Amino acid sequence: MDIPGSYGQLDRWNSVMFLYESALKEINTKIEILDGEFVHVYGRTPIEHIKSRLKTPESIVKKLKGDGLEVTIENMVEKLSDIAGIRIICSFTQDIYTIADMIARQKDVTVLYVKDFIKHPKPNGYKSYHMVVTIPVYMTQGPVETKVEIQIRTVAMDFWASLEHKIAYKFEGNTPVNLQSELKACADIVDMLDAKMFSLNQQILTLEEQET
Repeated sequence: MDIPGSYGQLDRWNSVMFLYESALKEINTKIEILDGEFVHVYGRTPIEHIKSRLKTPESIVKKLKGDGLEVTIENMVEKLSDIAGIRIICSFTQDIYTIADMIARQKDVTVLYVKDFIKHPKPNGYKSYHMVVTIPVYMTQGPVETKVEIQIRTVAMDFWASLEHKIAYKFEGNTPVNLQSELKACADIVDMLDAKMFSLNQQILTLEEQET
């Protein structure tokens, strides 16, 4: 990593990354408990699966340089919000807002900001709900507020985003116009699929209520 290589700096780097790793564990545990409570109360889980990751040193350096920032631990901590990231995949769009609200209501979670790309999709069709939060990591010298980015999306949205990422990586951000058009068309299909699946699920629930 393009950060001064003294032992002191390396020790600081390891300490900072330990904080981010610990914050991921804290958030993961919270989400699993909330999901379990949801199952207990409503008899179903809103979450299909959860993915978590830490940015690599190479990705951190690339992001800082891309933002025109000096590559330092201070800039990394203060300027970047996605070093620690969690992606929550759920079945239905409506579940996204339920999950986001459940997380936001936790007393020790502070929501710094939200980017709702579901109500306001990106021009290429990208949809997802992003939250940047802080959570205290309890160390021997006291709690340290640590940032985590949380992305919440449906299975269909995640499939689209994964494909879009591969294409963008392949063409280094210069995706051919015809592929951009195809991706946007696929995003519209994803919208329709999510709406249809939710409608079908509601019909099933209605039938189950009528049978009881």
